[in-house]
Amino acid sequence: MADDYISTLEEVAQWRDELEAESKKLVLTNGCFDLLHAGHVRYLKEARSLGDALVVAINSDQSVAELKGPNRPVYPEGDRAEILCALECVDRVVVFGEKRATHTIETIRPHIYTKGGDYTPDNLIDEEKALLDRLGIEIQILSLVPGRSTSATLAKSSPASSVPRIGILGSGTGTNSRAIIEAVQAGDFEAEIGIVISDVKDSGVLEFAKEAGVPSIFVEPGTEKAGRLSDAACKEITDKLKSARVDLIALCGFMRIVRDPILSTFEGKVINIHPSLLPQFPGRNACQQAIDAGATETGCTIHWVDSGIDTGEIIRQAKVPVLPGDTAEQLQQRINEAEIRLYPEVVGELLKKTIS
Repeated sequence: MADDYISTLEEVAQWRDELEAESKKLVLTNGCFDLLHAGHVRYLKEARSLGDALVVAINSDQSVAELKGPNRPVYPEGDRAEILCALECVDRVVVFGEKRATHTIETIRPHIYTKGGDYTPDNLIDEEKALLDRLGIEIQILSLVPGRSTSATLAKSSPASSVPRIGILGSGTGTNSRAIIEAVQAGDFEAEIGIVISDVKDSGVLEFAKEAGVPSIFVEPGTEKAGRLSDAACKEITDKLKSARVDLIALCGFMRIVRDPILSTFEGKVINIHPSLLPQFPGRNACQQAIDAGATETGCTIHWVDSGIDTGEIIRQAKVPVLPGDTAEQLQQRINEAEIRLYPEVVGELLKKTIS
């Protein structure tokens, strides 16, 4: 039975105290582990070598689906636990239902906590890092095996698709993302929506994506200052986009600065739409900037995203007049009408180039 291979948190916490009484150390790591490969095995062996016992905490089936998308996990949690327990280096397996392992860490209180080499102590989830520091748990970052990952394995085993895939990042009401999704579903151009990601849990972007049956996910942006993503959030977004195998990423009112590793991983594949005729009025409050400057004309710009703020190469623009007495809200509404016409058109044109 599957339960024979799964320990409870309480059982492992008690075992941890027994090990400590014998001056032994318990190592904890966590992950989905839904398609075990050589990279996992080598990682787990290295983790086990750091102490006297290794506990692997695996995400439940539901939390894997929330993290990785509706087609994951590859194998259910009972099978995953059984496979892991068959490894000589793994002593026990627990299952946690949350997206994060913080409750598991706090309950077990391992002596050593390990993560893969695509993490650093700085890009751990903020709440996770704070908990590890508070409990005095040693953090060990272990090396990754090049070319060995679940995403890469699945990509090799899946037949290549000639249909390009779009990733969408948004924060707000989702008018531009909706326009792109509806254009795809109407067959205006050949494409699939790989994933929709938002940094706002109750955003209109996510709400419409769910209504449209499109894979979507919320990524906690972290506690960085306004307009920035934590290192952990940047890594998570990169991982989600890689798993979705996207060919083009469209920012649709995404109110965070996009930076590495997103930009370096998807170099030349990230576009944004901005409510002005760049290079005029970059950054926030572009409509109010235009009104304050006494401009009689503004509009919207679709541009490639680089490391600057609205500084990437311009792809297309559409002009919109600034009318006497305009408020920023009124001007924004007219610009948005131009955006929802222009953005799907440009996305379609760019994707045609990827398959031509």
